[in-house]
Amino acid sequence: MSAQSDRMETATPGRNLGEMLAERIENEIIAEGWNVGKVIGSEAELCVRYGVSRAVFREAIRIVGHHGVAEMRRGPGGGLVVVEPRVDAAVRTVLLNLEYLDISPTQINEARSALEIACVRSATSNLTKQGEARIREFLDQEVELIIEGRDPGQPSEDYPSNQFHLLLAELTGNPAMLLFVQILSRVTSRHSDPAQSRADVERAAVEVHKAHSRIAEAILSRDPDAAERRLKRHLSAIVNYMHD
Repeated sequence: MSAQSDRMETATPGRNLGEMLAERIENEIIAEGWNVGKVIGSEAELCVRYGVSRAVFREAIRIVGHHGVAEMRRGPGGGLVVVEPRVDAAVRTVLLNLEYLDISPTQINEARSALEIACVRSATSNLTKQGEARIREFLDQEVELIIEGRDPGQPSEDYPSNQFHLLLAELTGNPAMLLFVQILSRVTSRHSDPAQSRADVERAAVEVHKAHSRIAEAILSRDPDAAERRLKRHLSAIVNYMHD
């Protein structure tokens, strides 16, 4: 990012200078390769560089910080520092936007099925010995993880049964797949009725594990068609536990 003057223009209709400066800073960080830990400059230096007031600069940094791109740090060597994006923040933002759109369980399942079918096919074709071991290791402890991670009667935004789906997304080697599966699985959790008793939790854990094991069996056998059929059946069953 150049230290030379890069003064802001006047605000455009519908956007203030703070928003415009935030976008410029973010685009410059992206263009330079998102160098986490790099100090871009002090508040005083950047106000001069962009030709803006402290008030405009601080509004821009509030936005940049909210987006998880950079943050101000005080003390020696401080200033505006490039940071690693917070995935949870991105997931939460998109999740709330989907809630605003008031999508139905059927629409959630339609979107999730399209995405996860691509995941199981990719995971199957890209499966390595290490991936096989990770699937088997996860299934060995899944029932216990679900039971320990569920509180009877308590709703959740991220049920432990989602972890199997996230593992398959991770095994695709595509970070975008993982991010979008995480978002849609959380939307599913928000719309799912919680188990009302410990016995319900234990029963659900066994049923979910059985469905996941059948999907995994097909993947481990390098049979994407069977994996797809079993995944569709599993996701359709989940819809029955969802509410509008």
